[in-house]
Amino acid sequence: MSDDAWLTANCHNLLSAPASVRHQAAVDLGARAADEGLRLGALVAGLLDATTAQWSATGVESGDTAIVVHSHAEALLASTRVLLTAAVDGYTRQNRVELDRHDTERAVFVNDLLTGRADPGALAERAHRYGIRLSATHTVVIARAAGLTPGITHRIDAALASRFGEGNTLTTLRDGDVVCISAGGLRGIAAELAHLLRAELGTGNWQVGVGRTQPGLHGLATSLDEARHTLDYAARLGFTTPVLNAADLLVFPVLLRDRDAITDLVTTVLGPLTTARGGAAPYLETLTVLFDNQGNHTATARQMHLSVRAITYRLDRIRDLTGYHPGEPTQRFTLQTAVLGARLLGWPP
Repeated sequence: MSDDAWLTANCHNLLSAPASVRHQAAVDLGARAADEGLRLGALVAGLLDATTAQWSATGVESGDTAIVVHSHAEALLASTRVLLTAAVDGYTRQNRVELDRHDTERAVFVNDLLTGRADPGALAERAHRYGIRLSATHTVVIARAAGLTPGITHRIDAALASRFGEGNTLTTLRDGDVVCISAGGLRGIAAELAHLLRAELGTGNWQVGVGRTQPGLHGLATSLDEARHTLDYAARLGFTTPVLNAADLLVFPVLLRDRDAITDLVTTVLGPLTTARGGAAPYLETLTVLFDNQGNHTATARQMHLSVRAITYRLDRIRDLTGYHPGEPTQRFTLQTAVLGARLLGWPP
């Protein structure tokens, strides 16, 4: 039986079903239409067509007045309205169940893919359904923001698939972040994701971390870690750039690789600042803004709402306490590395 035939037959049967079972039958009809992949408009049209056919087949007695005919029509329309509401409810409910199941399967697959704990053979079979070749190169992009929801994730996923093609991107919500796996050769994924986030959340409420393109199954986990750590570093260091690439922040994993060494550098170079009135915080902030402005005193003063003389005083005070001055070429790198290390370590406590 064709799609139109079964829908037409069921809609006609629904209108003539006993009143006690009609409501549930309408719900079931809507759910089946969703399972069959019919458009909601087709379901609505089917019920309205059946109503029209039933009214056309309804005989009018010779003694019926206009009021009686109107009453019959009103009763039929009221019944159709109730059944249509129930059918649409069944349709949307079934779609939601299917969507939730799809989301769960996708989230489990992405989790297995990125952790590498599943059987490689079974994982490859599941990956094929999503258009992913485990032997190819991939890039993992993570978007982090407050208020990310499954609805936003669905819209982003659909938009990326439309822009770059089905099978080239796989997007899901994982641990509160939007995680996008893209084919390694694609360009513009991060920029398009940023555009979509801006449309959904506005400006300044989100940040995107881009891992490096890596080959194979192990490379997916590596790219994920890089993207996640990039966003973690940005949070610690106060970076507000909307899109950050792991390749641009490789110095930070190096700094943290030997935690004892970076801790020793921070306490040795910057430790004396804790003895200053007001503590180390104002001086660390001054150095941070100064380095962000490439050593420009005027720009630093403007950003901190201080005078240039106040900035100069603070830098001289830093030299007096630590023996280091950012104006000395041989000391600038050590001082800047210590400041970055302090921000990464959350020093002083």
